[in-house]
Amino acid sequence: MRVQSSATDPSSIAVSTSPAAPGAAAPASQRLGTLQAALGVVAFSLTFPATAWGLQGFGPWSLVAVRSVLAAAMAGTCLLALRVRLPERRHWAGLAVVAAGVVLGFPMLTTLALQTSTTSHAAVVVGLLPLTTALFSALRMGIRPSRTFWAAALAGAAAVLAFTVAQSGGALTAADGYLFAALVVCAAGYTEGGRLARIMPGWQVIGWALVFCLPLTVPAAVVALSYEPVVWNAHGVLGVLWVAVGSQFLGLVVWYRGMAAVGIPKASQLQLAQPLLTLVWSVLLLGEHLSAAAPLTAAAVLVCIAVTQRSRS
Repeated sequence: MRVQSSATDPSSIAVSTSPAAPGAAAPASQRLGTLQAALGVVAFSLTFPATAWGLQGFGPWSLVAVRSVLAAAMAGTCLLALRVRLPERRHWAGLAVVAAGVVLGFPMLTTLALQTSTTSHAAVVVGLLPLTTALFSALRMGIRPSRTFWAAALAGAAAVLAFTVAQSGGALTAADGYLFAALVVCAAGYTEGGRLARIMPGWQVIGWALVFCLPLTVPAAVVALSYEPVVWNAHGVLGVLWVAVGSQFLGLVVWYRGMAAVGIPKASQLQLAQPLLTLVWSVLLLGEHLSAAAPLTAAAVLVCIAVTQRSRS
């Protein structure tokens, strides 16, 4: 696996053959990792608007299955073209977590939520993702968060809970339940994927996770498409293509590479901008009208997450 990674990952070749001193290479690697993680955040910020577009042409189950199959086809082609060997067995459990959380769980749960929830509402709730990712990474790496971390985490969670209850008329809805569950499974997938990206190239992490899901996603796509009629329109096609190519594969490639380069906590800081970016896309692409509570809650969560990150540094 180590030989294979250096042969297929251009960045590893560049580092190993560069004549620059180690001290000079480190800042460049950090800058590149930050840029890659930032590109991942931009890609992810478009996921909810693209999903809303996709639902204009596809049913929820068809949308999730088709996006996974398309992304897996792209990933599998890359893996075959570069003759990448299967990951070692000791990495299969980690890849299973990535697959369950990022390939299957998060897309399905958020797509179900967006059937009845606006993208702006979903963006605020999922704004807790950097916090839950930081919590998962702390537990996974055996780190005990400080009291400041827990206080800020609880404050952020309380702000989002108050927002969802107020927006839902005094009680949580099924869509909110889907979104909160999506936070948990995605944070687990991000954390495990970031850990694996230190061992193998980031694109291989998500690539193998997608390919391993094909025995489930291909039959699911066939069955779903037979029961959910497809309405062919520009928004539906563009939405499916973006969530498959941009969010499900390319976005995760640069995201995992960025996390491997700068670390999970620092990469999570960049996700602070994601809910605010999604709010902008929801207005520009979907014409949604934001309530005053949406940007205010997103900003409050941003502050809370910033405090958690500072308390861990």
